[in-house]
This record gives sequence, structure tokens and C-alpha cells, in this order.
Amino acid sequence: MGLELFDLAGKVAVFIGANGGLGSAMSLGLAEAGADVIPVSRNEEKNEELVRKIEMLGRRSMLVSVDATRRDQLEKLREQVVAEFGRVDILVNAAGTLVKKPFLEISEDEWDRVMDVNLKAMYLACQVLGPLMVEQRSGKIINISSMGAFLGITRSSAYCATKGGVNQLTKVLASEWGPYGVTVNAIAPGFFVTPLNEKVLTQPEVEAKLTGDTPLKRYGNPRDLVGTTIFLASAASDFVTGTVIPVDGGYLAYAF
Repeated sequence: MGLELFDLAGKVAVFIGANGGLGSAMSLGLAEAGADVIPVSRNEEKNEELVRKIEMLGRRSMLVSVDATRRDQLEKLREQVVAEFGRVDILVNAAGTLVKKPFLEISEDEWDRVMDVNLKAMYLACQVLGPLMVEQRSGKIINISSMGAFLGITRSSAYCATKGGVNQLTKVLASEWGPYGVTVNAIAPGFFVTPLNEKVLTQPEVEAKLTGDTPLKRYGNPRDLVGTTIFLASAASDFVTGTVIPVDGGYLAYAF
């Protein structure tokens, strides 16, 4: 009985930002748990590779190329998914970008770009795809937050501002859509080396500091996020909504 709660067979997942450093492992984890998964990003070549891996697991998928900051492209995506799969049960919002500069040096264009990718894309995806879940009175939305939502990470002002917004948007949508059977939660990964941050996190002094302040004494591995993703996408979390779950090796808990 217990394991059945985590079974995603027959569920349809739209995963925005699926082929990023963490998103590919998470999207394949959903497929391994039984879900049909549609990976969404602008990079069609990477999407094609991920679609192939999902289909090799025996799941259905769809090759699309979408700029998640464009409402019109998301609306077209919705039409394609509904025509092919009939519904959307799971929405993961994982698109992200980062500009590492002191606050006084970040340009308005750079600020707007981070806001568009990290927060506006989430707003648009929830507005475009959320009504499907509200109408069917069931659905799971998983937003990707960050340590930057809790901590003042220097040279990351726009990034941290967006991730704080992710946490609050998650709570508001959970409150508004709970009566319709839609749960909305967020995952806040700790420090994981990805193409977005590897230049910083692989510096020896940075790695020593961050892993030293992590009780588990290491950076995260993308597979470390799979279990939490499946939990929040499945019936196992049916009474969990409006929460932000850190997957951080204990980083936020550590004092000394």
C-alpha cells in the first residue's frame, strides 16, 4: 500500500526547464516513477535527447521548443499537450538563470532578464496551465526555489529576489487553489554544481566553505532531488501544500 502512493503511472507531467543541470535528473525520475513527461525549454536539441531517454523508459513524451517567458508559446504548448495527452497532472517550474555581479553593477536589462526567467516564466506557466488543474480539480505544481530565498548571497541580488518571490507565489497559489484539489509546493535545493554555477562552486575555497558548513559534508548530486520530486508529484503528498522543502544536506540547519 505504501509504495503505491508514489506511483505516477498514467500521470502527465509538463517539466519547464527540464534539461538544466538538475531538471534532467528530476524529469527522468518522474518518468521512472511512471509519468509521461514533456520536457520544455528553448533548446530543441537537448529536448530531443531527453525525450529519447524518457521514451526508452517506456513512457510517452513530446518534442517541443518553448520560450517559457512567452505567454503565446505556453498557450500553444497547452493546446499541443491537451490534444495529445488530454490533461496535465503535474507541472514543474524549474527554468532559471543567474547573473553574478555586485548589486551596484547589475544593469537594468540583466535584472529584468533574471526576473523574466526565474519568476515571470513561473507566473505565466501557472496562469496558462493551472486552469487545467483547477478545472479537473486535481493537480500537483512543484516550483524550484533556492538557498537564495533564505540567504543573502552576495553578488546575487536579482537571483535571490526572484527566489524569495518563488516562495511567496507558491504559498499564495496553494491558498487559492487548495479548494480545487491542486497542491502547490516548492523545492529549495542546497548547493549543487550545475552549468549555471560551476565556475563559482568549483573554486577550492568556495567548495571548502560550503561543504564545510553542510552537515553531510558534500555538494548535492542531481539524483538527491528525485525522491522529493516524486513525493510532491504523487498521492503521497496529497495533504502537503504551500510548503518549501529544503534539499540541502542540512545547510540551513547548521550553526556550528
